Amino acid sequence: MPRVKGGVVTRRRHKKVLALTRGHRATRHTLYRRAHESMLKALSYAYRHRRERKGDMRRLWILRINAAARAQGISYSQFMDGLKKSGVGVNRKLLADMAVKDPANFANLVTVARGKTQD
Repeated sequence: MPRVKGGVVTRRRHKKVLALTRGHRATRHTLYRRAHESMLKALSYAYRHRRERKGDMRRLWILRINAAARAQGISYSQFMDGLKKSGVGVNRKLLADMAVKDPANFANLVTVARGKTQD
């Protein structure tokens, strides 16, 4: 069988990796071996941080709800407990959005929650 040279395939693979590492510093975007290491690390960070972002957003929503609830004179935990006891099934994302964009309706929810916490 004749010998097959893989130059075209290898060059394409190398170019793909070097394109992915564009913007990395020093030899991490010019030398293939260093670029490949850099690419693997970058892709693993991207995967991990996509999952981390969900927790970051939840923390942000909780902060916003807490700030708006305390402005109404109730703590976050009392507010959430009151909502749960009153059967209001609104998630934290919507509550945070409501606290920022629609304070009047958020105040109504606070009164509902406050009524259930005092029972």
